[in-house]
Amino acid sequence: MGLKIYINGQLLPQEDAKISVFDHGLLYGDGVFEGIRAYHGKVFAMDQHMDRLYDSATALALKIPITKAEMANAIKETMAANNLTESYIRVVVTRGVGKLGLDPNKCATPQIIIITDTIELYSKALYERGLDIVTVSTIRNHFSALDPKIKSLNYLNNILAKIESLQAGAGEALMLNKDGYVAECAGDNIFIIRDHVLFTPPESAGILVGITRNVVMKLALEMGIEVKEQLMTKYDLYIAEECFLTGTAAEIIPVVKIDGRILGTGKPGKITLELLKKYRDLTKVGF
Repeated sequence: MGLKIYINGQLLPQEDAKISVFDHGLLYGDGVFEGIRAYHGKVFAMDQHMDRLYDSATALALKIPITKAEMANAIKETMAANNLTESYIRVVVTRGVGKLGLDPNKCATPQIIIITDTIELYSKALYERGLDIVTVSTIRNHFSALDPKIKSLNYLNNILAKIESLQAGAGEALMLNKDGYVAECAGDNIFIIRDHVLFTPPESAGILVGITRNVVMKLALEMGIEVKEQLMTKYDLYIAEECFLTGTAAEIIPVVKIDGRILGTGKPGKITLELLKKYRDLTKVGF
């Protein structure tokens, strides 16, 4: 049997889960989304994901027609309908069906879509040997144009970067901001370790403030590792002892090579692997 998809309060068979060609999410990328994980039947960091979803919608003047609690219940119902305990959850809220043209006021009611499925962003082998990433020419959106903190359906900036990394044969794309500072990867936040200090770009560098990013920073502090959010250049990455990426789908994945330069020992670092273990332990008890 196929998956059941939640659309506007109904659970529909996958083959019947359809949207109008006049939906402004499709026509203009006008909407927001969240990627969420469930482990052992429990949704991980539900409150944080709900806050970010609703904040993104507010930034777009998009009024989600149900409450956070109702959205959380709809997610759980969709998981249950698909008999999933380990799941990747995609929540999408579009501006809704409207007339042609950019005016959002021509859309009557926002549309809510929830998909619960499985995902494997990177293979098990990559977690064991580490990822190669490459700096791309596509820069991260500037916050005065389209703030990266808004998790919108318009992901062309990230997709163009991903295309560059695929053409270069790399696993991920490292994106800089307009000033040449490290921002993030196409789909993940980035961290480096040097002299037992964990560094990551600050929000001001133009990043999506990742839920996993925040969890990892908390875990590092609990391990007695100093955490610094500061601007970094490619030089800082090249001389790093360890590097890893974080994201809901990726969790924590080691990086061993940047722009062809081998980092540290060329293998996933000790602190990276310890953080990964602690993160996976945390998913067993919830957050």
